[in-house]
Amino acid sequence: MSRQIWKPGNMLYPLPAVMVSTADKEGNSNIITIAWTGTVCTNPAMVYISVRPERYSYHMIKESGEFVINLTTEKLTKATDYCGVRSGENVDKWKECRLTQGKASSLEFAPIIEESPVNIECKVKKMEELGSHHMFLAEVTAVQVDDSYMDDNGKFMLNNTGLIAYSHGEYLSLGEKLGQFGYSVRKKKKQTKKKSGMK
Repeated sequence: MSRQIWKPGNMLYPLPAVMVSTADKEGNSNIITIAWTGTVCTNPAMVYISVRPERYSYHMIKESGEFVINLTTEKLTKATDYCGVRSGENVDKWKECRLTQGKASSLEFAPIIEESPVNIECKVKKMEELGSHHMFLAEVTAVQVDDSYMDDNGKFMLNNTGLIAYSHGEYLSLGEKLGQFGYSVRKKKKQTKKKSGMK
């Protein structure tokens, strides 16, 4: 098998394609689609997003120190793409995508997207100017979930929401379940053999 050597680049895929909602202190809000995002720490719960300084949402996040990571679904794919290729400086993305601003429970400025099944409310703790993108390291201050995805036992069925991923310029559905965390080392249950008796 032959291999090609390419110049350094970001080829870490797939990634979540999330819609980040934010606002400035004057009440102007916007949505930006981001794939450069991820989990940083469990305790305290921390995440990051990386944003180009020239993006319209950048100054809002920097000014207010707040943003919401809204998970995206198959139903939100078109809105997810639109919010990534259009600037809030020229269009009202809320109106164009028919998305609803909701109240964050722990933030003063940034709204949630009500159509998203999960809204992760974040407060910026640190910003790193890394180059083409600046990274906002943030603490999760609250999480809102759509209770229509709660099962009878009170478990949130996240994987039933139709989540999507972003890979090499394409949006993809997650597909079928292949395993569960820890299944590769889980011991198989011993089957008890029934004793056969003779009459």
